[in-house]
Amino acid sequence: MGKLKSIIFVVGIMLLILAAAMGYLSIKYLSAILPADSYEDKGVYIFSPYQVLPVQVQNTGASGRDRRMNPTKTAYMVYYQDISGSGYQWSEQALTRELGQKIVDAGATVERRVLEIPADRSYITVEPDQTAESYTTGLRKKYITALVLAGVYVLLYVAAWCVTGGMKRRTGKI
Repeated sequence: MGKLKSIIFVVGIMLLILAAAMGYLSIKYLSAILPADSYEDKGVYIFSPYQVLPVQVQNTGASGRDRRMNPTKTAYMVYYQDISGSGYQWSEQALTRELGQKIVDAGATVERRVLEIPADRSYITVEPDQTAESYTTGLRKKYITALVLAGVYVLLYVAAWCVTGGMKRRTGKI
């Protein structure tokens, strides 16, 4: 019974740390979301795949010593360019080089909406049915949901800690 309690305690602390980190990152990302009127809709463009290249990305799949020894891993990105010649580009990650090459060889085009950010002279691409409003609303919804879940866990943890602490004081043990 004592071993189970210590395991529950450690897991609870780990989840508390995770919830705190998730809450912090949610607040950070929420504050970084640009308002919808910061984007300028350039319309829907058709993109065609033209190459697959290896890129180094952070190794989030490993843990402990594996992550320290291999902080990055190779991923394969399929690069698309706008077929009208406007210069817009877009990329997505492929599972393997072979699958990425199959996408390029097939040459299947993809429609994407281009939202320009005039303030920093950049752009993003989103699904063709999205607008700047729906894009920013979706981001806000995602980060607020994560923040609420983290907050609920922290509150539940504090409540459980108070209840078990109160039981310890009253009976001398749990």
